[in-house]
Amino acid sequence: MEKLIHNVLHRDLKPQNLLINKNGELKLADFGLARAFGIPVRCYSAEVVTLWYRPPDVLFGAKLYTTSIDCWSAGCIFAELANAGDGHYSLGSDVDDQLKRIFKLLGTPTDDNWPVVPKMNTKGRDLLQKLLVCNPGLRLSASEAMQHPYFPELHSSGRTT
Repeated sequence: MEKLIHNVLHRDLKPQNLLINKNGELKLADFGLARAFGIPVRCYSAEVVTLWYRPPDVLFGAKLYTTSIDCWSAGCIFAELANAGDGHYSLGSDVDDQLKRIFKLLGTPTDDNWPVVPKMNTKGRDLLQKLLVCNPGLRLSASEAMQHPYFPELHSSGRTT
């Protein structure tokens, strides 16, 4: 039995990088984008993995990721195998198109299943939602933002600037 490689992110899993021998044994090929994974956690490039096998978080530009990057790619390959030659599960032409296809297939993320700012408290999320309104006429102004409960120290000290 060959030695297994641990603590490595392949970062480019796709059918072309999977080799199966006559005994049905699966081997990974092309470790050109592979990186060691461990503690301390490192930032990596978001320009990895062939577009069609790239997870949404990396499509959005995440540079901190784990082995989940390869698990997403494996899921995409699994979906292709399950479709038995009916084509790729989702062939986006660019990053935006790929995200649209993923969300059409799996549903658009919500704050419940993929919080945008999980470490922010309720007041902070409320302020953020009021600042990130598409219609500029409905967006919170700078002075309104400074009056928001997220900044209690500004109100208690009497400062309003």
